[in-house]
Order: sequence, then structure tokens, then C-alpha cells
Amino acid sequence: MALMQALPLVAPIGSLGAALGEAQLPRPDKVVKPSVYLSLEPVPRGRVFEVAVVADIQKGFHVNANKVLEDYLIPTTLTAELPAGWKLVETKYPDGKPLKFEFSEKPMNVYEGTFTARLKLSPPADAPLGALRIPLTLRYQACNDVACLPPVKLPLAAEVIIAPAGAKAVPVNQKVFASK
Repeated sequence: MALMQALPLVAPIGSLGAALGEAQLPRPDKVVKPSVYLSLEPVPRGRVFEVAVVADIQKGFHVNANKVLEDYLIPTTLTAELPAGWKLVETKYPDGKPLKFEFSEKPMNVYEGTFTARLKLSPPADAPLGALRIPLTLRYQACNDVACLPPVKLPLAAEVIIAPAGAKAVPVNQKVFASK
């Protein structure tokens, strides 16, 4: 009978242990907090502009840089689903920082703290005027010194206003775009 009374206590204690274990590692999609910025407002038809994603990485974590040092690592990437006729002119990533971690024999090329990835885009001369939402995806894998979380494909969007060709475009978010 004593065994029967002890059994109900095992499940809550086991559940509590699992909950505590999960609480130690955040959800993979919450480790990186991205913000999207445009270089121009509005964007005239045919005018090249940039979209930047500034990503703040939770303290104690890192993500692989875009240029990984081992084939099995998942690089950080920023991609856009561009409308017909749009061109991706260039994608820019910062250099990673080589760091050695407990789980790896060799240094890894990573981003820590904050990093900025940029896309240089060109709308066509006949792009529809007005508001446009460009879907973006930030792909990364976050790790701490002992474990890696599952990879994430985080959906984002750039909200762009398309103006007629030759319209006055105002540079915005200049601090974000100051570094080349």
C-alpha cells in the first residue's frame, strides 16, 4: 500500500524536473531578436536600396556566422521572397569571430551580441506604386557553450513604399547603414 501512495508523487516530481530542464534553455526562435530597417523612404521605382536586419543575440548564446568553418554547421542566412522583376543586387554579412567552445575541438566562426545582415535590392521600373510587404527569412542555429538548439527559419518582413521613378527618396536609419 505504501508503494501505491508513492506513485502519484513520482509523476509531478518528474514533470517538475522536465519543466525545470526546459526552463534552462529558451525556445530557439526567442534567442535572436531581429529588427528590420530600410535605407530609403519611399523607394523610387528602379532605385537600389538596402534592407538591414539587426539581430540581438541573447547573452550566453551565439549563432554560426554566414561563413562556417565546418560543412556540418548551419550558416546564418538572410533571404527575401522578391516580387517578379525585382533583383537581389547583393547580400552582405559581417565577418564572424573565431571562438572555441566546450563542445567543439576546433574554433567556430560565430556571431555574438549583435550582428547586421543586409540585402541590396532593386525594384523594376514598372513596380506597382504604394505599400509592399517583402517576406524575409532569417535562418540561424543558436548555441551556448555546451549545447545547440534546433535550427530556426524566422519569418520577417520589410515594409516598403514604392514611389514613381525620380521621386525624392529620404535616407533613413543612417546609423544602421553607416558601416559598409
